[in-house]
Amino acid sequence: MKTVKDYIRTIPDFPHAGIMFRDVTTLFADPRGFRIAVDQLLHPYAGADIDVVIGLEARGFILGGAIAHQLGKGFVPIRKKGKLPGKTIEQAYALEYGEAVMEMHDDALEAGTKVLLVDDLLATGGTAEAGIKLIERLGAQVIGCAFVIDLPDLGGRARLESLGMEVHALCAYAGD
Repeated sequence: MKTVKDYIRTIPDFPHAGIMFRDVTTLFADPRGFRIAVDQLLHPYAGADIDVVIGLEARGFILGGAIAHQLGKGFVPIRKKGKLPGKTIEQAYALEYGEAVMEMHDDALEAGTKVLLVDDLLATGGTAEAGIKLIERLGAQVIGCAFVIDLPDLGGRARLESLGMEVHALCAYAGD
């Protein structure tokens, strides 16, 4: 029986020499692989007190939308700066060379809303931490963070757990 990891393609030297890019588009393209991933991502949260699923741009939208549908919950996107209409709040975070900014609508969540945060990959945790800060600034509570892939050597899981977050990942690639 195939696992989620069996559906993920590795592309060496992308986007730079020495990088092993984990391509989840092959997972999404396969109906069985996609179903396995969605089912396994939501499994720990089935029956949990969740009000909304939030996906981080961009592959988190694909996963988060499917999970929200399966759980019968709403979906809220967190996007890169300048992509959302209307009034937003923003959170900067560090990149390897510089800084980026994530945004969400300032009225996307009410205080006390319980959120499941979803993305495809957990590397350094910077993007996820920015998302958590946005969610918490609106008074909502992150009850879990779910990812398809964890790159544990880059420290993202430890970073999120140090913030008190529960982290669930379907597979890990150590040494990458």
